[in-house]
Amino acid sequence: MKLLVINPGSTSTKISLFEDTKSLFEANIFHDAPELLRYPTVNDQMQFRKNLILSLMNKHGYDLHETDCFVGRGGSAYSQHEGVTIIDETLYKDTVDAVGGSDHPAKLGVMLAYELGQEYGKPAYTLDPTNVDELDDLARLTGIRGVYRNAQFHVLNQKAVARKHAESLGKKYEDCNFIVAHIDGGITVNAHRKGKMVDGNVGAGGDGPYTPTRIGSVPVLPLMDYVDAHSTDDVRRMCSRSGGFVSMFGTADGDEIHRRVLAGDRKAWLVWEGMIYQIGKMIGEMAAVLHGKVDGILLTGGYMRFQDLIETLRDMCEWIAPISVYPGEMEQEALAVAVFEACTGKREIHTYAGRPVWTGFEGLDL
Repeated sequence: MKLLVINPGSTSTKISLFEDTKSLFEANIFHDAPELLRYPTVNDQMQFRKNLILSLMNKHGYDLHETDCFVGRGGSAYSQHEGVTIIDETLYKDTVDAVGGSDHPAKLGVMLAYELGQEYGKPAYTLDPTNVDELDDLARLTGIRGVYRNAQFHVLNQKAVARKHAESLGKKYEDCNFIVAHIDGGITVNAHRKGKMVDGNVGAGGDGPYTPTRIGSVPVLPLMDYVDAHSTDDVRRMCSRSGGFVSMFGTADGDEIHRRVLAGDRKAWLVWEGMIYQIGKMIGEMAAVLHGKVDGILLTGGYMRFQDLIETLRDMCEWIAPISVYPGEMEQEALAVAVFEACTGKREIHTYAGRPVWTGFEGLDL
């Protein structure tokens, strides 16, 4: 069984071809911010990313007619439960329309998988999209009636890493408490309590640490002054595409910023260390959520290639719990293995409900 796995991110497109659970081919293409900001919206990137996939498959001599199914990372539709979900027309349309309120590039995985599936007459699936909602109700509240914090995290990689680490401890994921920090073009830090992601920062929503492409948490009054001088559209773009390093340096290239740090550039050092500082603060917040009962802190994502970042976080946070590092991501394998198991009857295949997992505090004027 051949599965084409499509994983668009804020600074990359990852593509893998699997035969059953064995990877035959993988590519990871970095996109700097100026390249993607040529497209006014995330949906406008569709043809660019599709052409990239077709070109790569052709270059390596793979015929997509021989693919048995297409698998895409997901997000932006209504919130969902974890697990494998078939991508039907309703999920596709809700993803295009971003009815869940987040316009993250992960949505393109569902859109591309569905369109290629329609074109080649094959099924399409997704797994653990960014909007899996397992939040504790206390984590939803804000100080504004009717305004809630939503679930928008690196669910796919975080759960894959957490399950792997639990296995290394001889335990089940559902029996452990972890803090998982996914650190790359986007950053989310989450409390995993007994197999559920009960709290964390809404990375693409102006929450948590700033990142190579995102503004992170900003005090509201200064942000209102910024909006007065610019526009709400500017701020929306900065939440997920043009904030952070892009705003300060015009690039999302972490390697370039790190080179400047090593060369003694004071501005680059401040911005780099400020990002790490805010990640450490967020890890501390999640430790409080778990009442200090933490079986491990797991650092993952592309930025695990920077040893100084890892060591600073060890110095800040290893008093909470042992820190383990999982470089890169486990998303491609997680997508392929889960869908293969679903297609061979070893996992349940869910159908998208077309409505949010959580619909409000019933009977309360909140």
